Amino acid sequence: MLQVKQVSKIYEGKIAYRALTDIDLTIEDGEFVGIMGPSGSGKTTLLNMIATIDEPTTGQILIDGSNPHQLRKEELAKFRRRELGFVFQDFNLLHTLTVEENIVLPLTLDGKKVKEMKQKVQEIAAKLGISDILMKRTYEISGGQAQRAAVARAMIHSPKLVLADEPTGNLDSKSSKDVMGMLESINKNEHATMMLVTHDPQAASYCNRVVFIRDGKFYSEIHRGDNRQAFFQKIIDTLSLLGGDGNDLSQVRV
Repeated sequence: MLQVKQVSKIYEGKIAYRALTDIDLTIEDGEFVGIMGPSGSGKTTLLNMIATIDEPTTGQILIDGSNPHQLRKEELAKFRRRELGFVFQDFNLLHTLTVEENIVLPLTLDGKKVKEMKQKVQEIAAKLGISDILMKRTYEISGGQAQRAAVARAMIHSPKLVLADEPTGNLDSKSSKDVMGMLESINKNEHATMMLVTHDPQAASYCNRVVFIRDGKFYSEIHRGDNRQAFFQKIIDTLSLLGGDGNDLSQVRV
């Protein structure tokens, strides 16, 4: 589904800054992969390039076999809207719209029929347990509900790849577990391919595997297996070896 081949990113300026060096990453169809590393390790740079918001300096990124970075501007915007789903730390919901209007936004932009949009929003809201808040405004709902709405918006057009950037960063521990459990369930039941960038070892423990990067380079990767608690501990151990500022990692929540 996703192939990152020998990707490097250098930001030009008075002093050139190398954010990533020769990164290789493959995510199979239906896999749920976490990306972790200290602040400044290059996680967000990698996410932005896969999201087509930024371009690699060298190397290439293939999504479902094609290179979106070769598309013209209008085609790229369409690709991003149709093939990718995004979940952000601060939800990125529009406060002037209801929850339902926020969720159907990708379909509205694609000119889908109202009947089809209504049906899809009802289906996904039922799956995510937010049917009762569809007519509410974003300021009338909790952070956990807002993130569920954001996940619904990311999934409503059945994207090939869902990219989640610190989706639990603004949530309390219960809401974090709820949202990550929901993403895990969508991954399993809908076979959605997902990539999660996070500082939170608890959130990362819901993934099939976690890839660690440090100073812009691949550091290591670990696989989950059957025991999530043991996987969580492995993540903690790897993060302690990685080093970095103590503030880089959110408080550990078991």
